[in-house]
Amino acid sequence: MFCFYFAESGNAERAAAKAGYLNPAKTAAALAVRKDINEEMEELYRQREKNIRHKSICGYERIAFGDVSDAVRLMFENEYPEEKCAEYDLFNVAEIKRPKEGAMEIKFFDRLKALEKLENLKNADKSAQSDFYNAVIGGIAQYGECDKVDEEE
Repeated sequence: MFCFYFAESGNAERAAAKAGYLNPAKTAAALAVRKDINEEMEELYRQREKNIRHKSICGYERIAFGDVSDAVRLMFENEYPEEKCAEYDLFNVAEIKRPKEGAMEIKFFDRLKALEKLENLKNADKSAQSDFYNAVIGGIAQYGECDKVDEEE
């Protein structure tokens, strides 16, 4: 639990307190130097990075391809009861303004920018895969050259 709370907050003493240790300051100092704790923290950070990347992709996809009908419906409602608004999917909405009595402005996030971000993420994945592929091919080529050198000797 200490690792989970530390990954969440970045504060070792607070993490130890939340995990239920009686002397959080002393325990946090002792836990922070343990090898098993550090290994667990590294794994949690790797998982967190994957989750953030996945959430980013999902968010950009919702902006790029999402439905705007709830925002349009909201614009034509005569009254704006808070309970009803909570049911609307307004993820694509960047801003809502009521400049004049009875008027409403709704600005949406830019779908083209969201698509560009998705494309950039996709290209970053391809680049990472290409780097890995090139490293493997380079290693194979070097291995082949080593065999040739051995044969010549």
